[in-house]
Amino acid sequence: MSNFINFAQVSEHSTSEKCWILISGKVYDVTRFLEEHPGGDDVILSATGKDATDDFEDVGHSETARGMLKDYYIGDIDASTIPKTTAYKAPKQPKYNQDKSAQFVGKILQLVLPLAIFAGAVAMHFYSKSNA
Repeated sequence: MSNFINFAQVSEHSTSEKCWILISGKVYDVTRFLEEHPGGDDVILSATGKDATDDFEDVGHSETARGMLKDYYIGDIDASTIPKTTAYKAPKQPKYNQDKSAQFVGKILQLVLPLAIFAGAVAMHFYSKSNA
């Protein structure tokens, strides 16, 4: 009979002193393997606290490496304790503004205001020259 392990327990063991990983529904205590891992211990440590199945499969481990897993097996994960992943939700968009008049006025002001300031500066320049 298999020993079921809570996901929270797996997450708690995520250091070089006690390192558990979850691969294909099985939990492995790989603490003593960390120093021997050809990719370095940081690769394994980065796979803790989550389902590391994709990480393990993406590397393309050999049959020898897969066979070694049985030496580190400590139990099966209690699937009901694995947190559900949430689907991506896009941020709320502002409501569509059908009244374009306010936007139009804002754009006109962006154009007219700098021109008015420039015209005023030119007028002041010529006015000060004619009074000098």
